[in-house]
Amino acid sequence: MFIQFLDDDDGAQVVEYALIIAVISIALIVALQPLTTSNSFSDFIERVSTCLTTPADCS
Repeated sequence: MFIQFLDDDDGAQVVEYALIIAVISIALIVALQPLTTSNSFSDFIERVSTCLTTPADCS
């Protein structure tokens, strides 16, 4: 019974997917961190809002 438990690899894919999601999440946090350190994040949100409401104003 213990040997069957060690040979069972059904949960391996779940662990792999969890690790991939964790790495992608950490990369996104590091990449988006400069947007949150100053007013540039609010400027970014304002620009996106402007582009969504009046696409002619986007450059």
